[in-house]
Amino acid sequence: MTDTSIPSAEQSLDEETAPAAVADDVEEIEAEAAREKKAPAESELFRQSEIAADYVEGLLDILDYDGDIDELVSGGRPVVEVVGASLQNLVGQRGATLEALQELARLAVFRQTGTPSRLLLDVGGYRANRRKELAAVAKNAVEKVKEYGEPVRLEPMSAFERKCVHDVVNAMSGVESESEGVEPNRRIIVRPAD
Repeated sequence: MTDTSIPSAEQSLDEETAPAAVADDVEEIEAEAAREKKAPAESELFRQSEIAADYVEGLLDILDYDGDIDELVSGGRPVVEVVGASLQNLVGQRGATLEALQELARLAVFRQTGTPSRLLLDVGGYRANRRKELAAVAKNAVEKVKEYGEPVRLEPMSAFERKCVHDVVNAMSGVESESEGVEPNRRIIVRPAD
C-alpha cells in the first residue's frame, strides 16, 4: 500500500523516509551476513591450505620425494604449491595425477573440517604454465571465430582448464563460450555472441 500522506510541519522529510532506508539497510546487512556464511574467512581458508599441505608433505615423505611446500590463500581459495626437482610424476600426463592428488588433499581437508574445500594444488608450477598455454588456445579460438563466424570446438579439458579458457573468452567482446559433454570428454565451444 502506498503512503500518500503529506508530512506535517513538525515532521521532517528524513523522518518520513527513514523506515524505507532502515529496511534497505537491514536487507543489505542480511545479504552481507549470508555472503559471509557462504564464503569462509581468510583464516579458515589458510587453515584448509595448512591441512592440505600437511597431507601432501606426508605423501611426499612416503614417496621419498623432495619438495618445498607453500600454503597460501589466493583468489578466495586455499592454495598449496609444491616446488622442487623431479616432481613430474606427481603431475602425470596432462595433469591427471595432479588432479587426483588435489582431490585427495580436498578429502583430507573435508575429513578434518567437515566442510568441502575449493583447494587448488599446484606441483612444479604446472598449473601456472598450463594457464598461459590455455590463454593462447582461447585467444586462437576467438580469432578463428571472429574471422570465420563459425563456432570452434576445443579438445576435452579438465574443470580447471575449462575455467581458464572461459575466463579468457569472457574477457573478450563479440564471443561467448559454453561447456558441453560429460566428463572426461567435456569440452568448450567458442561461438560468436548473439
